[in-house]
Amino acid sequence: MAHSAGADSLSELQEGSRTILDHYQSQVRTRRIYTVVSIVVFLIILGASLDFANSANSGKFFERLPYFFDFMKSFVPDSPLEIFRAMFDLPSPFSDGSIKYDYTSDRVWITDSFYIPNFFYQLAITLNIAIVSTILGASGAFLLCFFASTNLVGAGVTRWVVRRIMEIMRAFPEIVVAGLLAAILSIGPISAIIAVWVHTVGALGKLFFEVVENADMKPDEGLRAAGAGWLERVRFAILPQVLPNFVSYTLLRTEINVRASTIIGAVGGGGIGEVFSLSIGRDHAAKTYAIIILLLITVICVDQFSAWLRRRLIGKQSLEFGQGAA
Repeated sequence: MAHSAGADSLSELQEGSRTILDHYQSQVRTRRIYTVVSIVVFLIILGASLDFANSANSGKFFERLPYFFDFMKSFVPDSPLEIFRAMFDLPSPFSDGSIKYDYTSDRVWITDSFYIPNFFYQLAITLNIAIVSTILGASGAFLLCFFASTNLVGAGVTRWVVRRIMEIMRAFPEIVVAGLLAAILSIGPISAIIAVWVHTVGALGKLFFEVVENADMKPDEGLRAAGAGWLERVRFAILPQVLPNFVSYTLLRTEINVRASTIIGAVGGGGIGEVFSLSIGRDHAAKTYAIIILLLITVICVDQFSAWLRRRLIGKQSLEFGQGAA
C-alpha cells in the first residue's frame, strides 16, 4: 500500500516536472521567435533608413563609398616635420608666401623674445572655456538638485518647476545654443562658455538629484527628530553621502566639456576648434594634423588627470569593486 502511494507520488512529481519543462521550452521558443522577428524588423528599418539617407544624399552615398579614404590619401603634408613646425610656429622651408606655410605670423608674443605657439594658445582658450563653464555649471546644478529631489521637497510644485528648468537647459546641444548666442553676442569665447554652462547645469543637475534621491534618509530622520531645519538636514545628513558622487560626475563632465568646447569653436566659439575648422577648410594638412595630435594628447591628459584627482578626492577603495564592503 505504502509502495503504491510512493509510486503515485513519484509519478505525479515526474508529471509536474515534465509540465514545467514543457512550459519552459515553450517560453524559450516564444522568446526566440520574438528575437528573430525583432532582428528582421530592425534590419528592414535599417535598410529603409539607409535607402532614405542615400536618396537624401543625391543617391551618391553607396557609389562614393569605395573612395572613402581618398581624402586621407591626398591630405598629406609635404614633410612629416611640417607637422612639428606648424605645431610650434617654426619657419618652413616650403614657404612660398602663402598662409599655408606661414606659421610664424601666428605666434602670440609674451615678451620681445618669448612667444606661445598659436595652437597652444588656442588650446588654452578651449581648456579655459571648458573649466569655467564646468565650474559655473556644477555650481548651478548643486544649488538646484536638492530642490528637484523628491525625498527632500516632496512631489510638489517646486520639484516640478526645477526639473522642467533643467530639462529645458539640457534639451538643446551646446553647439545649437552657441550658434544662437554667436548671432546675438557675436563670435567669441563668451558665447561658448554660456552654451556649455547651460547644458552642464541641466545634465549635471539630473545626475545630482538622482544621487540625492538614492541617499540613505535615516540620518535625515534623526536630525528632523532633533528639530533640525531643512538646510541643516541637507548639510549634515545628505551632503556627506552624495558629495563623492558629485565630485566624480563633475570631473567626468569636465572631460565632456573639453570635447564640447572644441566642437563649439567650429561655429565661432573661439579656441582650438575654430583654427581646426579653418585649417581643414583651407586644405592646410600640416596645421590640421598638428591640431589633431594636440587634441589627442590633451584629451588623454585630461582623462588621466581626472582619474587621478578622483582617486585622491574620493579614495582608491571607493573605486575598487568590493573594497567598500570590506
